[in-house]
Amino acid sequence: MLHEEIEQLTGFRIYFCDPHSPWQRRTNENINGLLRQYFPKGSDLSRHGVRNLRDVTRQLNDRPRMVLGDRTPTEAMQDWGIALQSG
Repeated sequence: MLHEEIEQLTGFRIYFCDPHSPWQRRTNENINGLLRQYFPKGSDLSRHGVRNLRDVTRQLNDRPRMVLGDRTPTEAMQDWGIALQSG
């Protein structure tokens, strides 16, 4: 399975949450809240261009996170030796 390979390569543990258990995936729920700043709940994302969606992704990935030691997700991925694709 891919998640097992990722665990071996990175040393990170991967967890799978139970369905209908948002308290088990706080980071995901936090990201959903951040996305609501750009796209109100129920927004049809197909009405937004790819460029706009990429801009929002970039803005979110360049926002420092306390859980990452005040680094941005982009910085954390680079520190871990993982290259992010853009475009």
